[in-house]
Amino acid sequence: MARGRTDAADDSSQSPVGAVGRVTVPIPPDGPGEVLVAVRGGSEAFAAWSAKPVGRDARVVVVDSLSARSVVVEPLPS
Repeated sequence: MARGRTDAADDSSQSPVGAVGRVTVPIPPDGPGEVLVAVRGGSEAFAAWSAKPVGRDARVVVVDSLSARSVVVEPLPS
């Protein structure tokens, strides 16, 4: 039966949630910045929001996906 259940595995492998990335455009308190996240065998840029401002080159983890190209991130502890 496992052969017929590949769709669920495929969906989870497409999600950036849990992936670590790096801020390429600083994330301000009132709008999006941009992060480069390692997903799907490569790196992809996403518009990113955070509860707190995050500076350029900070390492972050994706905690939620708002759309196919937008995510919510939190800084990784130093």
